[in-house]
Amino acid sequence: MNVWRHAILILILSVGDCPITYADDYPQKPITVILPLWAGGSHDLTARVFTRVMARYLDQPMIVKMMPGAAGQKATSATTRARPDGYTLLYTHNYMDQLQKHVEYLPYDPMQDLITVARINYAPLCILVRHESPFETLTDLLNYAKENPAELTLAHSGIWGAQFVPSLRILLRENAHMTFVPYQGGGPAMHALVAGDADVGSAFPSVALPLADAGVVRMLACAGADRLKPDIPTLVEFGFDDDLGVMHRIVLAPRDISDSRLKILRDAFRKVNADDEYRALMNKMGENAKYQDGREYEKLRQKQSSNFEALVKSLNVSE
Repeated sequence: MNVWRHAILILILSVGDCPITYADDYPQKPITVILPLWAGGSHDLTARVFTRVMARYLDQPMIVKMMPGAAGQKATSATTRARPDGYTLLYTHNYMDQLQKHVEYLPYDPMQDLITVARINYAPLCILVRHESPFETLTDLLNYAKENPAELTLAHSGIWGAQFVPSLRILLRENAHMTFVPYQGGGPAMHALVAGDADVGSAFPSVALPLADAGVVRMLACAGADRLKPDIPTLVEFGFDDDLGVMHRIVLAPRDISDSRLKILRDAFRKVNADDEYRALMNKMGENAKYQDGREYEKLRQKQSSNFEALVKSLNVSE
């Protein structure tokens, strides 16, 4: 009997060293999608769209869980610590995922601990002022910022974030100066602009377009090579690179997720992207449906991380 007990103990210990595997009847319960950002921003809005449609293709709902804090580290850390069973995902963006590791110590390495399920889309950042602002064009704004250093306040979603980096690069190239004011996410930063607590702000189409159409803000320019609206110039037209201010919205899973479950998720997101209701809702918000499969985005993810590392080394930034 002791021999059998010894054999069973050895078997249990050896199994403990093996990768976790799960049955193929996934998913059997709701999937949690963690957002490292506050409510009211473009991630919140787009997440509500794809989670609304996803149940058709997974037969289980996706539940959005807001977990802002520590510039995205709280949510990212929670995802890296979660069981790699496909029931916990992270909906983040390239700045938090690929840039942050180059500017501060993290208790995890997103490039090593997480893997891409899908890139939902990419979005161009738009430079905004209130509708009653005296600045009619981006040139007007930048010229004033040159002549009146630090007088204008610029609301952003946090240092090294998706609003901070493009704004900083624009001002550095133009030798213009504004006072940067950080807020806990794009939603709070936009509230500050609308309330008059800041002179300048920025947002992505799902947030910027409704406010512009309602006459609340004026769009001075948007990122990307193509105009978002016929009367809104692109940053490329001002001589900036076509990747300046472009945010990639990505869904990530713990790296040790099984291949079979990762495939189920990737297939479901691909089907959602082709769904008529999903595409109509995204279009209504002014968002594109430029989906990219996780396997392909992983290649771009590594390249963008290296580009961000070079950018950080070229800048000397203080908040």
